[in-house]
Amino acid sequence: MKKLAFVTGSRRGIGLAAAKKLSELGYTVVISGVTPEDAMCEPLQGSLKSYDFDYLRCDISKAADRSSAFSYIDRKYGRLDLLVNNAGVAPKIRTDLLETSEENMRWLLDTNLLGTFFMCQSGANLMIDMQSRGLEGYHPRIINISSISAYTSSTSRSEYCISKAGVSMITQLFADRLASEGIPVFEVRPGIIQTDMTAGVKEKYQKMIDEGITPIKRFGQPEDVANCVAALAGGLLDFSAQCQMLGLR
Repeated sequence: MKKLAFVTGSRRGIGLAAAKKLSELGYTVVISGVTPEDAMCEPLQGSLKSYDFDYLRCDISKAADRSSAFSYIDRKYGRLDLLVNNAGVAPKIRTDLLETSEENMRWLLDTNLLGTFFMCQSGANLMIDMQSRGLEGYHPRIINISSISAYTSSTSRSEYCISKAGVSMITQLFADRLASEGIPVFEVRPGIIQTDMTAGVKEKYQKMIDEGITPIKRFGQPEDVANCVAALAGGLLDFSAQCQMLGLR
């Protein structure tokens, strides 16, 4: 039976690149976004038809969508080998933290922070249940896509930085809790990646890259992050990651 990966926020950018890479590695991949299923039918039958994709609508900020997504995966596939929590949103507008509104903060945290936490919780509970079913070759894991904004201050994107710092702690908490269950939990922190999210500030970032803010003087590409996901999904880093989490270096 093929392994099943669920990649959230995977209609484009990092999520889509990760989904493609996992499909190339032999996974059936459930991709998701907030676009209704009907609107995704044509792309899935067109440029993405060579990939083993299944699309479902899932707004991770909504409990009903999260529950429906995992129920669908359990009902249709009966296994969940890999959960990649990539879905996230950027601030609607960049503004000084002294002017950040409660409305914008809550909107962003509902997806990036609460959504990621409860996706981990639901995915973990389903994985633990599936472990008891005696599935062949079943070694589940969770990967959270965070950001260097988890530790890099940007006072015009305070709500985003706070949310990604929270994702780092979510990862540590679930890695600690699920270690005894044999479910590794990882975090990937992309830097300056060329996606729709950075398109509006491309010139600004390009100037920073040219001036040496990054050792490798180019934008990161979604495929670079997808390669990190593939490495973690392969299981070769399970023990080393747990040792680092426990401080055994």
